[in-house]
Amino acid sequence: MRIALTGSSGKLGTVVARELRENGFDVIGMDVTGRRDPSFVQVDLTDYGQVVDAFTGVGDRHDGIDAVVHLGAIPAPGIRSDVATFHNNMTATFNVFWAAVRSGIRRIVYASSETVLGLPFDVPPPYIPVDEEYPPRPESVYSLVKTMEEGMATELVRWHPDLSITALRFSNVMNPEDYAEFPSFDADAQLRKWNLWGYIDARDGAQAVQRALETAPPGFDRFIIAAADTVMSRPNSELIAEVFPSVPVTREVKANETLLSIDKARRLLGFDPRHSWRDHV
Repeated sequence: MRIALTGSSGKLGTVVARELRENGFDVIGMDVTGRRDPSFVQVDLTDYGQVVDAFTGVGDRHDGIDAVVHLGAIPAPGIRSDVATFHNNMTATFNVFWAAVRSGIRRIVYASSETVLGLPFDVPPPYIPVDEEYPPRPESVYSLVKTMEEGMATELVRWHPDLSITALRFSNVMNPEDYAEFPSFDADAQLRKWNLWGYIDARDGAQAVQRALETAPPGFDRFIIAAADTVMSRPNSELIAEVFPSVPVTREVKANETLLSIDKARRLLGFDPRHSWRDHV
């Protein structure tokens, strides 16, 4: 399967590119910056002409794409102005989706965000663990765009019943070198309450991408993608009682089990996170 991978130079994108290639995929990286390489094409995703041209063929690099993994975006709120974030991310995603549809590509996997769950949870979540069952609750312009992208995907698959679009609501992406800081979080439960103490190892993020490429049926669906555990050594019962005492807990949770439910991703994608910060610290 030949994959167009947007955002291939980013923190998650570089790991996704490596892992997919190691598992036999032909990956064409696409980003606004990147190392000159036969498997990389420099593309400004906000320019529709560049996107559709890159998908349909670039010189002798490739002659067409089988699927798109769209990770290219301003990756979080507060990096650029709200207006710049909206214009860049909304335009880029529309261009990628529309170019894929117009090019006959029928499989898209893309980065949505845990922020649509209501992060940074200054307004408490409706229940714990959070899941995909309640409507999006964007609390930033960045998250508003992610919510709108999911709405756009819903309509595109209605227009094109053979189209598959999978939104992966990635938690806070981490690499092994980031884990040295994790033990310090225990001193203050408020430091990481903004996403219910969640994270995702980039290698497991890549696993989720591969599972979606291989298994997602036609239609649109959304999945929370997080590690199996929290960033904390302190038990969940203690954290919830201190920070979210009035929020209902809908089922029994283990001491350090993720509070960003990955049950749906496990059930429908076969997602099985293999990496934990506890193995590195």
